[in-house]
Amino acid sequence: MKKMTVLLLGLLITFASGCATLPSPDVMRTEIMNYQLPQLPEEGKALVYVVRPEFAGGIVRFNVFVDDQEAESEMGYTRNQQYIYFNLMPGSHKIYSKAENWAEVDVDVKPGEIIFIKQEVKMGIIMARNALSIIEEDEGKYHVKTLKKGEIIKTDK
Repeated sequence: MKKMTVLLLGLLITFASGCATLPSPDVMRTEIMNYQLPQLPEEGKALVYVVRPEFAGGIVRFNVFVDDQEAESEMGYTRNQQYIYFNLMPGSHKIYSKAENWAEVDVDVKPGEIIFIKQEVKMGIIMARNALSIIEEDEGKYHVKTLKKGEIIKTDK
């Protein structure tokens, strides 16, 4: 019975994540034309938005960490169709995302820059897994505009 539940959950995640489609780049640009992001970088820092646009795996939170995987480095977490943001000092950083697995992406940020990172839901064995990728500004702004704010623990690293 437990195996059947895990299998059904996995199929549901696969089905739901396969249904998510983005509008065309032109439609996204039109949607965000006059949109102001809810947060801009603090003076001398960069700002990172982490977006999770998929509906799948909504029960599982994806915790976001900067530079290491220690509790004091957690910036916040997302559930389905949410985003978070935080400021970073200029330079090279590693962004981590924790679900059933640890995903990571390297960023090299400059003062005043805004970076968008997408958390993608992947099928796991027990719960949802995740992957991280840097996305273009138009797609990132579109997601921030259409998603809800997740749980932000701190806004500066």
